[in-house]
Amino acid sequence: MTSPATPLYKRLLLTGAAGGLGRALRPRLTARCEVLRVSDLADLGAAQPGEEVQQVALQDRAAVLALLDGVDAVVHLGGISTEHAFDDILQANIVGAYNLYEAARIHGTRRIVFASSNHVTGFYRQDEVVSPTMPVRPDSYYGLSKAFGENLARFYFDRYGIETVCLRIGSSFPEAKDRRMLATWMSYDDLERLVVASLSSPVVGYSVIYGMSDNHHVWWDNTSAKHIGYRPQDSSEPFRSAVEARQPTLDLTDPAVIYQGGGFVKAGPF
Repeated sequence: MTSPATPLYKRLLLTGAAGGLGRALRPRLTARCEVLRVSDLADLGAAQPGEEVQQVALQDRAAVLALLDGVDAVVHLGGISTEHAFDDILQANIVGAYNLYEAARIHGTRRIVFASSNHVTGFYRQDEVVSPTMPVRPDSYYGLSKAFGENLARFYFDRYGIETVCLRIGSSFPEAKDRRMLATWMSYDDLERLVVASLSSPVVGYSVIYGMSDNHHVWWDNTSAKHIGYRPQDSSEPFRSAVEARQPTLDLTDPAVIYQGGGFVKAGPF
């Protein structure tokens, strides 16, 4: 997405900057702040103009406290993004999320964009439409950790006034790869639009919104999050013919086809 950009914050932190979505957002967020601080456990390379680079493990409380020093807002993508053993998920996604929010409280950071996941509601069926106001139904340890993160964000807003937009991200890739992604896909440009809307909306409180493009078939209803101002402009439809040619039929007895979480409902146990 190419558009005139206005700096929104003096210092913006992007965690998980070495991951797939982090790599997509890193160059796009530099224009939205005076300084972009990027962090990850993995190597991030040299700092680019307007950047600060810090290699930090989210489970290291002291390191995360230092990471948030001077930060006005956070785009939190850090942690494990697929299903793993619970002990791994616990450290990166649960302890790490607590460390981030507690550091934000101590340093006075006022807004966090939290990368949640559609896997928070992955055990709803594909023949249902789910809204952010419906009960969570996690499909995995990963989904459980994101449900914890959403509740943590709710607590830190109610108790300390830290605003959070929880993004239940669908499938953000250059293109839709399979039938499931025809419903869950979000382009990188729409990802940028969603994150920028979450950072720039004057009042967000505690909000939950599904991250998807303007797809023809959808499982998620974002009506309750229109106050964020997110308006997707892309769609998975250009990929439909190729996807359906690769997957002409579906096994309707397969749990990955029955439930919205896809393969996550079958992963593990570990």
